[in-house]
Amino acid sequence: MFKGSIVALITPFKSGKLDEENYISLINFHLKNGTCGIVPAGTTGECPTLSHKEHQRVIELSVKECKGKVPVIAGTGSNSTEEAISLTQHAQKSGADAALVVTPYYNKPTQEGLYQHYKAINDKCDIPIIIYNIPPRSVIDMSVDTMARLFELKNIVGVKDATAKIERVIEQKKKMGPEFIQLSGEDATALDFNLNGGTGCISVTANVAPKLCSEFQEASLKKNNNNLLERAKEINEKLMPLHKSLFIESNPSPVKYAAKLLNLSSDEVRLPLVKVTPPTQEKIKIALQKAGLL
Repeated sequence: MFKGSIVALITPFKSGKLDEENYISLINFHLKNGTCGIVPAGTTGECPTLSHKEHQRVIELSVKECKGKVPVIAGTGSNSTEEAISLTQHAQKSGADAALVVTPYYNKPTQEGLYQHYKAINDKCDIPIIIYNIPPRSVIDMSVDTMARLFELKNIVGVKDATAKIERVIEQKKKMGPEFIQLSGEDATALDFNLNGGTGCISVTANVAPKLCSEFQEASLKKNNNNLLERAKEINEKLMPLHKSLFIESNPSPVKYAAKLLNLSSDEVRLPLVKVTPPTQEKIKIALQKAGLL
């Protein structure tokens, strides 16, 4: 159910407010261009600076516009367990297909603390939960053993792995088996991730290159077809400069600038994020041109 190119959707703003009309148009842009799933209110969606009302609204809009055509994996994580429970319950009530729950940032919980955090959410909700393991942002790294414990719970179904360590995909598959869904959280390593047991990517690049990202994922998941594998490698090489340029400065400022160049959205972000600098703008333009998008 959760596989292929899943977009970590940006949240468009207009004069500081959520631009609902633009948000709806972005969702439909993805539905028309092969995206396999939508993640509203994730890191790329600037969830840390969304109000609770806005956070809930983008999830509701995503569910309404997708209409079951592709799954909606709602970002519902928090470093407050009670807040994460509340957001996850709202996602469930709204009709989301799953919840993406980031490891608690700043608090620096132990592995036991991580387990109890996710168990509390699991016990008070009835929706598939995908662990979001991203040590560069949250400071902590969930161990494979802790994931295995969590996978025994009824609602924990997989992980969005943003460790950029391909060996983790292998270790997690060995420990939990193929039933445990593994989605890459990093576009640049998505090819190797899939070849070693992954089933897709929650992608930043898909915001501006949905067709290419979708074709790449479809080809890379056909591991036994040499022609498709070569096609996956070809697309990966084509997109690599774009993958890299979108992380020169803090995400999602670069991808929002790319979206602006493609007339998809404004590049407005909320403080403490700021718009990208002129040197980064130039690199993004060149990367879009190399990918044949501009």
